[in-house]
Amino acid sequence: MRARIYVRARNAMQSGKARSKSWVLEFEPEKPRGIDPLMGWTSSSDMRQQIALEFGTQEEAVSYAERHAIPYQVFEPLRPAPKAKSYADNFRFDRKIPWSH
Repeated sequence: MRARIYVRARNAMQSGKARSKSWVLEFEPEKPRGIDPLMGWTSSSDMRQQIALEFGTQEEAVSYAERHAIPYQVFEPLRPAPKAKSYADNFRFDRKIPWSH
């Protein structure tokens, strides 16, 4: 029963960063998911897969796991490097891609 501590990735369908700043503690699956013979749905009897705890910082999540004797693994977030942008670059004479209008 190991837990993962990580930051959720932002939604690919939106440019916002909602729910991407909190740290999440969730349990890894103990048993593989099975297919229900009647309906064909994928299901599991592992109830800990339904738990996802959110914390404000990594330290809070780690201290919670240590307090409750939960083995954990921390996944550091990959932050994209900020790109230097300038509005004036849109009008440069030596622009690599010409403007369409």
